[in-house]
Amino acid sequence: MNKVIANWIKSSEYDIKTAEAMYKARRFVYVIFMCHLAVEKSLKAIVAKNTKSVPPKTHDLFYLVKLASLEVPDLHKPILMHLNEASVPTRYPEDINKLIKVYNGVIANRYLRKTKGLLKWLKVQAK
Repeated sequence: MNKVIANWIKSSEYDIKTAEAMYKARRFVYVIFMCHLAVEKSLKAIVAKNTKSVPPKTHDLFYLVKLASLEVPDLHKPILMHLNEASVPTRYPEDINKLIKVYNGVIANRYLRKTKGLLKWLKVQAK
């Protein structure tokens, strides 16, 4: 694995650990945000690997999937969709109180578990 790809993967791993720390701290909105960021960086590793170029500065997970020429298994499509939809509101909240209610501990735990499964699959694709 080349240095650029390894850096994207290491950064993704750092972010998922941060998501876990945010879960323990009960900062659930940031669990969702960091899960998205971890997936985004893993996808960028695969884009870099498959295209031999620098991934674009985008947060759109489906665009990155397309650039990476990935066929995402049905098992992982829902979390990919949910994370993609949560990207803008968790990044730039218009109503933080509403987000705190929407992304409670139960939801954050589900996102975290499903994101870890997706990241495991993405890591295999990056090799």
